[in-house]
Amino acid sequence: MKFLSLICSLVLLAGCASGPRMDTRHPSANHDSRVQFIVLHYTSTSLERSLQLLTSGPVSSHYLIGDNPPTIYKLVDESERAWHAGESQWKGRTWLNSSSIGIEIVNPGFDDTPNGRVWYPYTEGQIQSLIALLKDISTRYKIDPHNIIGHSDIAPLRKLDPGPMFPWKRLAEAGFGVWPDAHAVAREQTQYANALPSITWFQQQLALMGYETPQNGELDVATRHVLAAFQMHFRPAHFDGTPDAETAAILKVLNTQK
Repeated sequence: MKFLSLICSLVLLAGCASGPRMDTRHPSANHDSRVQFIVLHYTSTSLERSLQLLTSGPVSSHYLIGDNPPTIYKLVDESERAWHAGESQWKGRTWLNSSSIGIEIVNPGFDDTPNGRVWYPYTEGQIQSLIALLKDISTRYKIDPHNIIGHSDIAPLRKLDPGPMFPWKRLAEAGFGVWPDAHAVAREQTQYANALPSITWFQQQLALMGYETPQNGELDVATRHVLAAFQMHFRPAHFDGTPDAETAAILKVLNTQK
């Protein structure tokens, strides 16, 4: 009896050692990629300092695009979560670190001078490198062009990057991002020139675009910040957060194009 018990015990242990059987014959079609968004940033500092901050500090990004030459540095594997977005929201999704790929671009951002704020442009090489990188990422993850956004879009109360010098229109023309049809904007602007929509309308349209926006019908500080972020993205020549006919027209056209 003791011998039989020993045999049974060994059989059970052998079964446990091999683990449970895995059946992979029923794959589900109900899934999508973890990566839903691409968030673009400027670093506000030099390449050397950018690499130091993004590899040894509390923040990180999946990619960094240098300035001279415009080398693409891969810093974090795409399967991992990089710390680039912080407290953020887009289209109801929060804390976008978990669902996005972050791309930092070496650029000083801006300087405040006695004559006002001066913003710095991106180099042609950087933009070409970025377009090539976006093409690769967007193809692999099937990224919606509406989900290629800036840090200021997902955190308008605290961030300004990638700034008004960033060529969103050019990226949209290459298929990465969106841009309003100029003729449609002109038509809509004529209608809004004499009767500007209410603040409630602006808040609703901004939320429809994807922005986290108060819905209280008041032109409060938060709403102004969101309006300014939208204007900086789609009308970078003037982004003071004040609702006007052109801003209303751009909002209407973009949401209609969707």
